Amino acid sequence: MPMTVPTLLVLDADPPPRLGRLTGRVRIVRADADTLAERLPDADVLLVWDFASTAVRAAWPGEGPRPRWVHTASAGVDHLLCPELVASDTVVTNARGIFEQPIAEYVAALVLAMAKDLPRTLELQGRREWRHREGQRLAGTRACVVGSGPIGRAIVRTLKALGVTTALVGRVPRTGIHGPQDLDRLLARADWVIAAAPLTEQTRGMFDTRRFGVMQPSARFVNVGRGQLVVQDALAQALAKRWIAGAALDVFEDEPLTPESPLWQVPGLIVSPHMSGDTVGWRDELGAQFVELYERWAAGRGLPNVVDKKRGYVPGH
Repeated sequence: MPMTVPTLLVLDADPPPRLGRLTGRVRIVRADADTLAERLPDADVLLVWDFASTAVRAAWPGEGPRPRWVHTASAGVDHLLCPELVASDTVVTNARGIFEQPIAEYVAALVLAMAKDLPRTLELQGRREWRHREGQRLAGTRACVVGSGPIGRAIVRTLKALGVTTALVGRVPRTGIHGPQDLDRLLARADWVIAAAPLTEQTRGMFDTRRFGVMQPSARFVNVGRGQLVVQDALAQALAKRWIAGAALDVFEDEPLTPESPLWQVPGLIVSPHMSGDTVGWRDELGAQFVELYERWAAGRGLPNVVDKKRGYVPGH
C-alpha cells in the first residue's frame, strides 16, 4: 500500500521559499488570501511565508480537517492567531533564531546615529553647510529594553558592548529581568527606551501619552517590536512638545506607511520600512530553517520554537 505524501500548503509571497530538499517528499500547494480558506482543510502543514498577511485569521476553519502544524516565517505571530487556532490542537512555530542579531545591530545603529546626530549631518551635507556640533558619549548612558525574549536579550548584549548600562523588562520578573511593575521607574531614568516586546493584550498600546510623559526630556525611543505597541499620535505629540528628544520607528500600526501619513514629517522621528531584521540572504535562511523543521516533524521528533498560543509567543527557558 503506497504511503500518503503529506500536503504542504504555502501562503505565498514573492519571492517564494526555496524548498528544494523537500522535492518528491511532500506535495506543495500554494495559496493566496483568496484561495487559502478552501485549501486549508486538505493541508497537513501550513507555511505562512507571507508573514505580513492576516489571511490565516480569516480563513482558519473552526471544525473539521485542518493542518496539524503551522509555521510562520516571522518572529511575531499576532497576524495569524485567532480564537479557533488557539483552541485547536494545531502546533504553531515561528522563525526564532533568524532575526535576533540583525535587529540588535539595527538598534545599535539607530542609537549611535541619534547619539552622534548623523541624520542632521546628512541633512547639512546635502545643503553643503559646515556646522560643527557636539555628539553624545554613548558609554555610560542607560537603556531600558522592553521585551525579554531572544530579540530583547540580543539588544541588551549588543548595547552592553557599546558601554551602555541596560535594564531588561519582561512579562514576569526573574533573575536579570525586571517585571512590569518596574517599568515606569526604569523609563524615568533611561536615556534609551527600546521596545522589542511581542504584541499581546497586555502590551498593545503600552507606550502611550502617560508613558512618554514619564520619560526624561533627553530620552530617545526606538520600536522594533510591533507597531501596535505604540500609540502613534501620542509619540508624535511627545516629540512635537519635546517631552522626549527623539525616536525611531521600524514598525507601524498599519504597513506600509502611506505617503500621506503625518509620521513622515514628525520632527525628531526616524522612519524605516520594517527592515531591522532583514539582512542579505535572510529569505534563504528562513527557507532553510523551515526545511530543517519539516524534517524533524516528518520524523516524529519534537519541534523547537513552539508558540504558546494563549500567550502569543515562544516561552523563554
